[in-house]
Amino acid sequence: MRTIKLLFGYTFMATLLVSCYADVIVEDAYIEESAFNTDQVLQAYDLWYVDINQTRGNGEVPFLQRAFTVSFDRGTFYANNNIVGLGKTGNGFGIDIGFYDTYRGVVEIDHDVDGLWLMEVYAVNSSTLEFYSPVTDTSYILRGYQIRNFDYDQLFYDNIDYLIQEYDAWEKSYTSVEGELNDFDDENFLQFLPNMFRSSVDAPGTALGSLQWDYEGNYQVYDVANDTSLKTLTLDYDFIGNDYFELYVINDGTIELYHPDSGTIYEFKGRGYQQYLKTGKGAVAKKRTKTSNPTMDVVRKRTK
Repeated sequence: MRTIKLLFGYTFMATLLVSCYADVIVEDAYIEESAFNTDQVLQAYDLWYVDINQTRGNGEVPFLQRAFTVSFDRGTFYANNNIVGLGKTGNGFGIDIGFYDTYRGVVEIDHDVDGLWLMEVYAVNSSTLEFYSPVTDTSYILRGYQIRNFDYDQLFYDNIDYLIQEYDAWEKSYTSVEGELNDFDDENFLQFLPNMFRSSVDAPGTALGSLQWDYEGNYQVYDVANDTSLKTLTLDYDFIGNDYFELYVINDGTIELYHPDSGTIYEFKGRGYQQYLKTGKGAVAKKRTKTSNPTMDVVRKRTK
């Protein structure tokens, strides 16, 4: 049961600037209840990041469960369902997935696949909204950003598990001259699935459909204490035990693995990009869930 007052019945107002951008201003004593004001606030930010870890309730709204960001633009509803390409697809807004209309403190979203949804809109602060679905008794937290100052690098690190799973395979594209010989030198392809990884020693350039996966095992991504721009990765190889790497994101198609034990740097490029549209390939399996990587108390060894 929701007890917080509706956004436009209590805390928010939006004012349009000369530049046609909308700034959201907290005004506790100001009461404005209009569909127009609701629309102003939804359009005040280019992107609303769906902070999935802050979701409350046991149900779901399918299109919000899939999206990294959503956008509202003069009646058209957009989403970035992939982390790969975020910031480039649809000029940053993502793909057109439906339409929306606004009422007093409520947005009605007509999704192309998931149908009609009424979402109550609440204010958390000047750049954060809560969308509540009375049908599923579920709340989603949306954080507003402008495209020009959105921190894409941090988004990749915060959602690294999804990034590494959005390609059918990662092909080794670079091995540093520095570093001691080690068993991982022979691995040319990696594949990350929700519950395991696979590796192959097939020659670089091998077609994805022709890859022979020589090994499969468990993997784990870790957060690093006091370092938000670093993740670590362990690959569980039976014959060499857990191989440990520092994991860096170069861009949404390239990752770097630094092997501290040997001092070797590897780069891998993604192949076989899996695009999640309104529904279809991987859409069900890909739905975002709350994640909490274990934390590793280490200090980075890689020096730039």
